[in-house]
Amino acid sequence: MRHSRHAYLVGTAQAADIAPITALLQANSPSQGGSLTGEFSRDKVTSMADGASPVIVARRVADGPVVGVLFSAATATAQAPVVLAMLAAYAGGKRAYVYGPVCIADSERGQGLLALLYAAMRAQHGGAEAVLFIRRDNIGSLRAHERLGMREVAAFVFDGADFAVYSDAIVAQ
Repeated sequence: MRHSRHAYLVGTAQAADIAPITALLQANSPSQGGSLTGEFSRDKVTSMADGASPVIVARRVADGPVVGVLFSAATATAQAPVVLAMLAAYAGGKRAYVYGPVCIADSERGQGLLALLYAAMRAQHGGAEAVLFIRRDNIGSLRAHERLGMREVAAFVFDGADFAVYSDAIVAQ
């Protein structure tokens, strides 16, 4: 594949991707000035990528660094307190899944990578409803997810922070 500004290799994460995924998440964690919710140790990433639900990664070249990652989880297996708070505010439909976290390297933002990760995740989940939360002060992520057609369906406060709950299901007005 030739290297171009918008060419990405997107697919399901493999065991060998744990270290590069961890590095990407850690670079964008709150302790580094990033907007992710929470810190991501290698053990936490390994647990999140346990194979029960798809994890999508993107690279520019086959053996290159991971420049984007999108996790998913079954709503029934959610354990993180912030995710449980989201599901208490809005649990989604019968086949809904937890979308996220999603993280895109600074160098790749604004290049359409989120849409590619999301399309791959939708295919993995057979078009089931994605339910996610975004901190209200993360304006870039709110706008990016709205561009994908997602809409706010609920809100909650966790650890003093305001969050919006988004869904990609068509919500009756």
